[in-house]
Amino acid sequence: MPLRWQEVAVPLFVIVSLIVLKYVPFTAGLPLGRAAGVVAFGYAAFLALRLVQGEEAVHVDGWSELRPSMVEYFACYGAAALAVVLMSAIIVIGGTKHVEATQMVATFIASLLLGGGAIGIGLGGLFTKVRWNNTLLEHRNAFGRETKIAWSDVRSVRPNWRGISIATHDAQRVTFSQFHSGAAQLALHATNRARRNSETSTKAFATL
Repeated sequence: MPLRWQEVAVPLFVIVSLIVLKYVPFTAGLPLGRAAGVVAFGYAAFLALRLVQGEEAVHVDGWSELRPSMVEYFACYGAAALAVVLMSAIIVIGGTKHVEATQMVATFIASLLLGGGAIGIGLGGLFTKVRWNNTLLEHRNAFGRETKIAWSDVRSVRPNWRGISIATHDAQRVTFSQFHSGAAQLALHATNRARRNSETSTKAFATL
């Protein structure tokens, strides 16, 4: 699946913001240059893993299934590990020597954001299950809740900040990560079914 504009704009915005904040007096004492370097390294790794993301779904017992990609594993476990490192640094360094309050607060906030991001990626990507066959689309979230959508009911397929959403005429919705292996295949299949359903509805309305 091609890169979306958000995947390019967000990292660049973060890097530029960190560089600009480096020259603001209030945040000049923070290691923002290093943070920008870490973000740049992470984005480079993201792009490399994005290139090897699988385009085809896995076929099991007549079903096609999405699987988490290396991008999601890297983002989830990498963010979690970095959050643990930052929190450990706060506990160890904060208890042994004097550190500026601004640096401590910034490090604490960064660790919370990274930890929250890791949990969000895990719940929204790694621990969900999406599969489909010729008649049905099934989605199971991290808490075991299942949503089943018949292809004949699909109305639209739209990208959003969480991934790609497939919606029906009765307001049912399934959202899956665009980073899953096979996501492009599912998005294309859903788009074709939505277009076919729309054409069928238009023809039925015209004959009335």
